Amino acid sequence: MWIGWIEFDLLLGDVHSLKEKRSTVRPILAEIKRRFEVSVAEVGHLDLHRRAAVGVSVVSAHSSHVTEVLDGVERMVAARPEIELLSARRRLHRSED
Repeated sequence: MWIGWIEFDLLLGDVHSLKEKRSTVRPILAEIKRRFEVSVAEVGHLDLHRRAAVGVSVVSAHSSHVTEVLDGVERMVAARPEIELLSARRRLHRSED
């Protein structure tokens, strides 16, 4: 079994409150989950209104599938015009019996 995850550090556009932040981040999380069938959550910068950390994880029998899904998620996030992708960190781990 292969487990992969990626964490994005995002700079949000013209956002001036935590309420506006939620209205920007929530649709991104929903689209990631819908398009890629992965687990996704806002995992950091919860008290900052112009920054967000988003984590995505996927489990598969093949490392190539995990890499393909994480690549697709990263491309989708990077293409969003309302945010700037500051960094993306990823890990791939194989379970040991």
